[in-house]
Amino acid sequence: MTDTVLRRSCGMYGVRVTEESGQPITIEDLAQFAPQPASTTAEPGNIGVVGMPTNFVATVAAHTATGTLLDRPVTVRFTPVRVTFDHGDGTTSSAPHGGRTWSALGQAPFTPTPTSHTYTHRGTYTTRATVAYTAEVDVGGGWFPVSGELSIDGAARQIRIYEATTALVARTCEERPAAAGC
Repeated sequence: MTDTVLRRSCGMYGVRVTEESGQPITIEDLAQFAPQPASTTAEPGNIGVVGMPTNFVATVAAHTATGTLLDRPVTVRFTPVRVTFDHGDGTTSSAPHGGRTWSALGQAPFTPTPTSHTYTHRGTYTTRATVAYTAEVDVGGGWFPVSGELSIDGAARQIRIYEATTALVARTCEERPAAAGC
């Protein structure tokens, strides 16, 4: 097994972490230290309404782990840089974060958010979030970036999208609070 050494290089790359052979440590080498898949929910309550925004939220954060790599103790730090939401209807969207709940945003339910999606058909959809991370490694001399990104797929989650219909009524809910639908 080779030892991990720091090789200083001149030029735009600065200091990088390499194996003794001179090969750089890769993002794949650090995958064993990766964060757990993100937990994802869709508001409200993993259901939605055709034609109205369904808000997706993935719990993501920086992750630090310690262990051994090439027989040397290391600390690895993963930083989330992008969350890609697969809506299950053939569309995806990306955000630099995992989104926030309507409550945390101070918004009413069914209002658009940076991570919401509007479905055009009712049905059950399998959704998931994939988080892309960059990594840094510390072998005792400070943090050094590792090239590339590591993507981690979250667990699939089924959501149900319903169709809503409206009906004309004689009075508003303010005028008659006990009326059907109020």
